[in-house]
Amino acid sequence: MSRYTGPACRLCRREGTKLFLKGERCLTDKCPVTRRGTAPGQHGAAQSRKQKEYFMQLREKQKAKRYYGVQENQFRTYFDIADNKEGQTGENLLCLLERRFDNVVYRMGLAESRKEARQLVLHAHFTINGKKANIPSIIVKKGDVIALTEKSKASEKFKSLLELMEAKTFPQWLDVDKANATATVSALPVREDVDFPFQEHLIVELYSK
Repeated sequence: MSRYTGPACRLCRREGTKLFLKGERCLTDKCPVTRRGTAPGQHGAAQSRKQKEYFMQLREKQKAKRYYGVQENQFRTYFDIADNKEGQTGENLLCLLERRFDNVVYRMGLAESRKEARQLVLHAHFTINGKKANIPSIIVKKGDVIALTEKSKASEKFKSLLELMEAKTFPQWLDVDKANATATVSALPVREDVDFPFQEHLIVELYSK
C-alpha cells in the first residue's frame, strides 16, 4: 500500500488548515500554514478561487484522511462500516476513526503526532489488554486497556514523553493513568469528543453521489 512520504506541511497547506501532522511544531511561528496562506505549487494562489460543491466535498474527505493518516481504501471501508451502523453516518465515521489504535496512543500523549504514534505502534511499544499489538488500524472497544510496555518505559524517548504527560489534557472517553502510562477506554467517543472542525456531512454527500 502506498503512503505519502513528502513534506507533511505541504498537506496542511493544500487543505488550507492546520492538521497537526508535526506535533508541537504546528503551534509555533514556523508553521507554513501560518506563514503562507496559499496552497503549495506554482499555481497555489490561484486555487483560492470560489469553491464549487464537489471541490469542497473532496477537500473535506482529504482533510479527514490526512488528519487521521489513513489511505483511500481504508477510509472507504470505515465509511461503509459507519453507514451500516445506527445513527448519523458522518458522526459514526469520525468516532470510528477516533478509536484507531494509533489515534488512542496519540490521545494518551505518548506520541507527538499521529504519524509518530503509528510508528511506535508498529514497533510494538504498546499492549492492548496485556497482549502486544502492532497494528495501528485496530479499533479499540469499550473496556480495552492500552499500556506502554515495561521495556519501553525505560527508553529516553518515552521518559521525556511521560514527563510531558503531566501537562496534557485527555478526552473524556479515555481514563488515563499517567503514573503507569496506561489508558482505559471508559466509553466510546461521541461527536463532541472530536476536537477538529470537520464538516462530515460533506464527506457523506461525496460518497452518496
